[in-house]
Amino acid sequence: MSSGGKNPALRAILDGEWGRASRAKRIAEWIAAERGYRWVGIYEVTATEIGMIACTGSTLPSFPRFPVTRGLCAAAVASKSIVNVGDVREDARWLETFGSTRAEIIVPVPDDGGRVTGLVDVDSDRVNAFGAGDEQFLLRCATEIGCLF
Repeated sequence: MSSGGKNPALRAILDGEWGRASRAKRIAEWIAAERGYRWVGIYEVTATEIGMIACTGSTLPSFPRFPVTRGLCAAAVASKSIVNVGDVREDARWLETFGSTRAEIIVPVPDDGGRVTGLVDVDSDRVNAFGAGDEQFLLRCATEIGCLF
């Protein structure tokens, strides 16, 4: 993905004729393939709940839906900023995704008014798995996929 432009592959998914859940699944799979991520989830944020639209793989996380006030995702919504936790076992806010998760990064997807309407959530089985390059890549993706929400 270029630093300033839109990614043609991601744009093609967003412009596709598939339904919203199918586009979200394709986006999650594209994000995972681009960076070799183990698991990627795309979530919708409402006034009261955070709910999964799609994810990579066929196994759902332990909490596919949860209150907007709980978990690392809630911290990303409240702060309107990236939450990057190097070892989730050391963070009391963490809601278990998978028992093998060790690091997690959550990137908010804002609407035009700055309200968080979605999240890109990436998990790893390695401690300290996500760095500045991951944050930049996922932020560009989050900025581009706002039309899903």
